[in-house]
Amino acid sequence: MKIRFSTTLKGCAIAVMLASAGSAAAATTLNALFMTQAAYSENDIRAMTQEFQKAHPDVQVNLEFVPYEALHDKIVAARGAGGNGYDVVLFDAIWPAEFTKFDLLQDVSSRIAADEKEKIFPGAMNTVVYNGKTLGMPWILDTKYLYYNKAMLEKAGITTPPQTWQQVIDDSRIIKQKNIVKYPLVWSWSQAEALVCDYTTLVSGFGGKFYNNGKLDFSSPASLQAVKLMKSSLDEGLSNPASREYLEEDVRKAFSNGDAAFALNWTYMYNMANDPKQSKVAGQVGIVPAPGDAPGKFGAVNGSMGLGIAKGSTHGDQAWQYISYMTSQPVQNKYATLSLPIWKSSYQDPAVLKNQESLIAAADKSLNVMLSRPETADYSRLSNTLQQQLQQVLVGSATPDAAMQTVDKSAARLR
Repeated sequence: MKIRFSTTLKGCAIAVMLASAGSAAAATTLNALFMTQAAYSENDIRAMTQEFQKAHPDVQVNLEFVPYEALHDKIVAARGAGGNGYDVVLFDAIWPAEFTKFDLLQDVSSRIAADEKEKIFPGAMNTVVYNGKTLGMPWILDTKYLYYNKAMLEKAGITTPPQTWQQVIDDSRIIKQKNIVKYPLVWSWSQAEALVCDYTTLVSGFGGKFYNNGKLDFSSPASLQAVKLMKSSLDEGLSNPASREYLEEDVRKAFSNGDAAFALNWTYMYNMANDPKQSKVAGQVGIVPAPGDAPGKFGAVNGSMGLGIAKGSTHGDQAWQYISYMTSQPVQNKYATLSLPIWKSSYQDPAVLKNQESLIAAADKSLNVMLSRPETADYSRLSNTLQQQLQQVLVGSATPDAAMQTVDKSAARLR
């Protein structure tokens, strides 16, 4: 039997088809920029995004991943693109001063309820606030921890993990003397922001800060103590000389391969180094807060990051829907193995605690003492100078005192 549509039915069918096509065309497309380094993995971010899109079928999210080192410049370069640029961007704790000066992100203060802020760790919230403006939602709450190989320490006759940096050096000497591993220490000291983060962790542990009477000061006793430890550990053969070219992933791989007894790295390394599919030392990974210069003192750098809405975005509401989902407590709890949640009550959740009790215990101490890198709109220039001078020390081309004096002179010229 052949069915014939009447003209009216045909018209209705066409109208429905056009309406459907119009509805599909009306779906909002967001462009989101993330990094491929530390914290959440690319696969995790894609999975989170797919889950968001299922709950919001009218929003499509295009993801772009770049190395951390390219993230800042990508955000800055896109500011002239207006509505054709990024809608959602991942930004570091060190950029709000600059981004506020050049008006690169939308102020979302009115989008976050006061009672919601109270549920978030202050250190995380401070990541996205500058001069009274809230530039996004904190997403990655992170600092660097001291990782150690339990089996290597036991083989060396060391019964407890080190509680001070001097003990780290002393234990490293024992491990090296007993030929347990050639270079007991590994760091991310490539001429990049990773180097500044390791240096900041040490400065914090030695009780230092970056400002003295309102002025930047890199020649403080704590700063010089940090730089001298870095250089002397290389001179003594305790730190792997390849650290001068390493980023965080290189550190993780070296430690996971059994090539180091100690490593300084972010949260994400804990579960990856304990994964037998990608680590030779799974089950032997210990973690403690980065130590200080006395037992009970700790050092930590604020390595947190936030998600913000680019100033030129014309899809602010949809972008905020996406950010709210990605930073929500249920999502953060689900993916807590690579980055710990920003939410205080998450740390009472058995699912978050499972198999990472040692990490949580270390975080409980470290997250309360995080030292922020200098807050200045010229941070990128300052950081580049600091990286260069630290590298000069590490390769033996400058003394710690001379290098830090050079950084001080450069800092004095900052606007």
